[in-house]
Amino acid sequence: MIVIGFGTGGIKSNVSPMVAEQYGRYRPFVRKLKNGTEVVVDRELTVQSIFNWFYWAINVGGLSAIATTELESNVDFWAAYLLPTLMCFFCLVAFVLGRKKYVIVKPNGSIIVKSYRVIVAGIHNYRKAKAENCLVMDEEGKPVGWMDYAKPSVSQDVSHDWTDKFVDELRTAVRSCKIFCAYPFFWLGYNQISNNLISQAGQMNTGSVPNDIMQNIDPLCIIILIPIFDRLIFPAFRRMGLELRPITRITIGFVFSALAMAYSAIIQHVIYTKGPYFDAAGDGDNGFNDISAGIQVPAYVLVALSEIFASVTGLEYAYKRAPESMKSIVMSVFLFTNAGGSILGFCFNSISANPHLVKNFAIISGLMGGVTVIFFFLFKHYDNREAQELKNNLVYGKEGDAVSALTSEN
Repeated sequence: MIVIGFGTGGIKSNVSPMVAEQYGRYRPFVRKLKNGTEVVVDRELTVQSIFNWFYWAINVGGLSAIATTELESNVDFWAAYLLPTLMCFFCLVAFVLGRKKYVIVKPNGSIIVKSYRVIVAGIHNYRKAKAENCLVMDEEGKPVGWMDYAKPSVSQDVSHDWTDKFVDELRTAVRSCKIFCAYPFFWLGYNQISNNLISQAGQMNTGSVPNDIMQNIDPLCIIILIPIFDRLIFPAFRRMGLELRPITRITIGFVFSALAMAYSAIIQHVIYTKGPYFDAAGDGDNGFNDISAGIQVPAYVLVALSEIFASVTGLEYAYKRAPESMKSIVMSVFLFTNAGGSILGFCFNSISANPHLVKNFAIISGLMGGVTVIFFFLFKHYDNREAQELKNNLVYGKEGDAVSALTSEN
């Protein structure tokens, strides 16, 4: 497990920024469509589309769980582990063979230590200036932020090995990471599909299908829904002037997550009211209750919708709002929230079994609902800030790039 953690941690924090970096255009450009309309291709929207399809590809790979489950059931565990091992080998070969065609951003070394020193210097210099009553004012006559005191131009300390630009980039990264504080609760709900929802399926009649196959409904839904949202729904909203900006999309995703858990609680209640095992179905040698596992499908659809709005947008936001020198570290912070969700899951161990599963799903739904409200009111102004940068209605071009009638570069 430790080796897997190191491997996935290293890959996930770098692969998604690298995928987005393959799109080399950084400034808007004019394109004439087949109908003669001239539009401006917008990088921001193109990156959003890239992350949609990147997440789509992830879930295509996630369908391998169907094959590994069947191999484990009909052959043995070694066969189930052999399949992903071979896939990793072929991926590595393909990656190495194509290395000369990739856009590679040169590494700048670790910025963690430098960031720590900037924060310490900012706090120290700010406290010193406050104690001496010599706070620095900006052009509007307002006191500058505490992090500004780490800037060489403010502190007049030429010994610093960082620039004013680096301090500004660090502040941007910290501001971007604030929204990630809500994600552990989102992952808490999402992680139910790999544990309690599997157990729930085992308490119902799944026919000849193993209950742990049910979780693959989630990637199947994502594979179907992402092209619909990317090519039809999101562009339709833009044409109507109803741009769904990041905070709005994340909020909608959180709402779907809360609804998924609420629906799961209702299903669990219905299971407990059915015989022959009632609230002891699946325990020990007990079988399943007289109810079809098909009623679980809407829960997975809701989870898939929550991912399209919250998880994909989180990846996109971590990339787009991070400074060039900090994209991997900001992406790492976003992915680290998944660990927070797992830690929160330990708090629910005592009610993650019969006859308490209704409480488990209901409490998670309530938590997610409360977090959603708080999140939206705390960060909705982030969307307003972005709206000032991208003011015009957006449309999509025939060649796959996201475009706008007129827009400004972020």
